[in-house]
Amino acid sequence: MKRSPLARLWPNATAVVLFIGFAFPVYWMFTTAFKPTSDVITEDPVWFPTSATLDHFQKALDAKNFWTLVGNSLTVTLSAVALSLVIALLAAFSLARMRFKGRRGFLVTFMIAQMAPWEVLVIAIYMLVRDGDMLNSLLPLTLFYMVMVLPFTILTLRAYVAAIPKELEESAMVDGCTRPQAFVRVIFPLLAPGLMATSLFGFITAWNEFPLVLILNKDPEAQTLPLWLSSFQTAFGDDWGATMAAASLFAIPILVLFLFLQRKAVGGLTSGAVKG
Repeated sequence: MKRSPLARLWPNATAVVLFIGFAFPVYWMFTTAFKPTSDVITEDPVWFPTSATLDHFQKALDAKNFWTLVGNSLTVTLSAVALSLVIALLAAFSLARMRFKGRRGFLVTFMIAQMAPWEVLVIAIYMLVRDGDMLNSLLPLTLFYMVMVLPFTILTLRAYVAAIPKELEESAMVDGCTRPQAFVRVIFPLLAPGLMATSLFGFITAWNEFPLVLILNKDPEAQTLPLWLSSFQTAFGDDWGATMAAASLFAIPILVLFLFLQRKAVGGLTSGAVKG
């Protein structure tokens, strides 16, 4: 039965409205970064800039400790993602392939951990880091970011491992592979889309995190880029041109990573969404 043109119109119209709603802040951020200061502070918004300048980007790049903070953010984010993938991969394989006492309770614990806001632990985290004399260090940030993304990573990879037929692993073992060899040679290559999806989620979560580094790292050279975005202030208020340029620079790694992993990431999330 064919759907009427009107029935097809409203979903498309809804999609267009949602796309505009989500895309407009990004458009405004990038265009403001290139606008002259006179167009940024004007009372009447300049929707379509007629001239462009790189002065705001130059100011952002020349900001104190910029490249140090870039290195801090990359170090903390990539380390947290790598650690979470290694731990989650082993845990996901065990949960998907093995049956042991307490398995369901273990899964429920991870689901609860995923739903619970970590902000309730901020005071405990601060006291733990302070008592360990690790304030203004990147190590606590790396470990806590890893813990933040670990439940989602384990649950997603577990579902993805469960979707891979056991017969593939058993066939490799019949052909002479040990279980670890079968995992590395057969299962691991098939997990690539799931690893892409969880890596993207973990990277975005750790890259954007703001409150924890604000509390634990007061030393400007031990901070990360999210705090740097709040530093563009003058005696007359916020420098919105430089702030938008800094936000654009901050968003570029995420956009590049998403565009690079987009197809495999979406496939990993949908393929892993099975009952295990």
